Amino acid sequence: MLELTTEERLRAATDDDSVLVWAAQGLAGGARTWTRGRAVAVTTPALSGRDRIAVRGPLADLLPLLDEVLALVGPGYRPFGDAGLLAELCAHRDGLEPLGSFGWMQRTATGLPPLGGLDGAGAHRGDGGRPVARWLAPGELDEAAELIDRHFPASHAHPHRPGVRAWAGVRDEEGRLTAVAADAWPAPSVGLLAGVVSDPAHGRGRGHAAAACRLVLAGILGRSTHAALMVDAWNGPAIGLYRRLGLEHRSLGAAAQRGAAEGR
Repeated sequence: MLELTTEERLRAATDDDSVLVWAAQGLAGGARTWTRGRAVAVTTPALSGRDRIAVRGPLADLLPLLDEVLALVGPGYRPFGDAGLLAELCAHRDGLEPLGSFGWMQRTATGLPPLGGLDGAGAHRGDGGRPVARWLAPGELDEAAELIDRHFPASHAHPHRPGVRAWAGVRDEEGRLTAVAADAWPAPSVGLLAGVVSDPAHGRGRGHAAAACRLVLAGILGRSTHAALMVDAWNGPAIGLYRRLGLEHRSLGAAAQRGAAEGR
């Protein structure tokens, strides 16, 4: 087992795999990455609410690598990676249980549908009647937390927890905060959209969540090569929205040691 100590070496070992590059978080905050043969594992504490191991590579190399890595970091770390690979891991490693599949969706700033422009205040323009999103001020975060607690309590991104760089929000004509989205757990070359929620009574179906997402994605792609997000496999409407915003879908799976398999 060989430890990779720079992001450049990790990107070369993984063919610039955005999942592992994002998981490495620029090798900051306790993240570490190892390789054995053609397999790679990235361990990161408190990544999107969990201690996680991002993995890739042939099973013959990955199985012994995973055993060595878990011996170093402990059994509480949860492997995730391409859905087929995670299914193979769970079938061949005793004690590892699948947590299900989810989507990783990503896009770059070029070659895909445009996100539109920003006005001088950093808000997404409301062209053609489109709702206007803007970055939330610190005094608005309690209201954002209430919206998430009511309508998306399972969200790992939350205004009262660490990991989020900035929140975007949309208000309706009466001033109610109706949708939010977060720029969260950013890596140097891969930013993550997270915490997307809209109020079903006042924002859903009116493009409010889409406006918040556009602002966050535009912010990420202004500084990073890739923007990405994670989405539940069952959430067809959200997947459809993200596809319309130019993101491509990739199916991932997650797993946990027996006795710790609760949630993704």
